[in-house]
Amino acid sequence: GRFSGATSGLSVGHVEMEAYNGGAIAAIRDCDIIAIDVTARKMDVRLSPAQIRDRLSAVKVPERKLPRILASFRKAYTGINCYGKRA
Repeated sequence: GRFSGATSGLSVGHVEMEAYNGGAIAAIRDCDIIAIDVTARKMDVRLSPAQIRDRLSAVKVPERKLPRILASFRKAYTGINCYGKRA
């Protein structure tokens, strides 16, 4: 995550617009169990692949009219792992 130094201990704070854009994090609901492996630097939600698939198929990505250049950028660069790399 990105913090100003005002936090201590484990903090997860930067998940981008992935849920808004219909990415995998959009499958997560209140009370889902999320496992955090600090050593492996990874987070996993305790859901079956079928549950994730069903939830994601129900996600409706909001339509938002953007200028062409921004729409192209949003389409080409997405997700937390991209950071300047083509998706």
